[in-house]
Amino acid sequence: MDFKIGEILGLMAKTMPFLVFRFLIYFAITFAYILLTGIGAGIGYGIGMIGGEPGAFSFFGGLVGFGIMSVIAYMLREYLLYMVKAGHIAVLVELMEGKELPQGRGQIDHAQRVVRERFAESSVLFGVDQLIKVVLRAFNRIFFTVTSFIPIPGLRNVVKFINTVVNLSLTYLDEVILAYNIRTRSDNPWASSRTALILYAQNYKAFLKNAFFLAFIIWGLTFLVFLLILGPLIGLVALMPAVAGPLTLLFAVVFAWGVKQSVIEPIGMTALMQVFFKVTEGQTPNPEWESKLEGVSKKFGEFRRKASEWESQHPTSESANANEPAQGSGSA
Repeated sequence: MDFKIGEILGLMAKTMPFLVFRFLIYFAITFAYILLTGIGAGIGYGIGMIGGEPGAFSFFGGLVGFGIMSVIAYMLREYLLYMVKAGHIAVLVELMEGKELPQGRGQIDHAQRVVRERFAESSVLFGVDQLIKVVLRAFNRIFFTVTSFIPIPGLRNVVKFINTVVNLSLTYLDEVILAYNIRTRSDNPWASSRTALILYAQNYKAFLKNAFFLAFIIWGLTFLVFLLILGPLIGLVALMPAVAGPLTLLFAVVFAWGVKQSVIEPIGMTALMQVFFKVTEGQTPNPEWESKLEGVSKKFGEFRRKASEWESQHPTSESANANEPAQGSGSA
């Protein structure tokens, strides 16, 4: 493995104000899920009493409430990326560079200033992040399979399952590329993101190897949280016997998601940041892998166009390449 769990836990401790901030944000979202689902179930139960089927109406009412909250959470995703995730990335990058950070609320304010300096506004960061995700999905769909380094002949279903789990552990790669933007102090987020994608592609086997190990850590912890929260929730939701069965499972999944987003996700994200900074140190983008990225995703070409547009709109900004680390080898 190219990441060190001990160092990661140390970084988590030093960014405790952000972990608490993340926990409060995602706990509020989790509570809202439960509240709206409960309200929907209660309304459905009341309507069902009229029709003589309170259980069925309560269940569907709960699903409607859950769906409404899912729409709200989807609308909040730009804010969460800009104010929560990117801010945490910013302070983690500075810690990895050996810098001192403010404590308490000051750490959060400092991180948000760093993010504004790099991305100006949330729409820019969100646009960069979404385009990164599109390119990553296209690339990983073709190149990321455990058979690249672990031959498992005759076990197609097992391989498919392992590939799915490993790819789920790579969901933080877009945030890792945002970390590269912050670390190189890029004035052009589109140009530096393009460079980072090429560096990632030419080292994909190193990321695949690490993602294989990371998958067991991330999803093992998530499943453990799910089991721990399931017991108390059975007792809590049992107060609503008509919907206790299906909603208990739903609430447990939402709680596990909240803990994963606030505590477990930063661990996985930091691990991949360590991997990226280690394996790409001193490398330059390899034209061969640049061509491969252009071949697997037409969206990759948009980075060059948007980088040029950014330069024309910000004439005082320097090329992202001028801010990159000292260059060396071209591929892993």
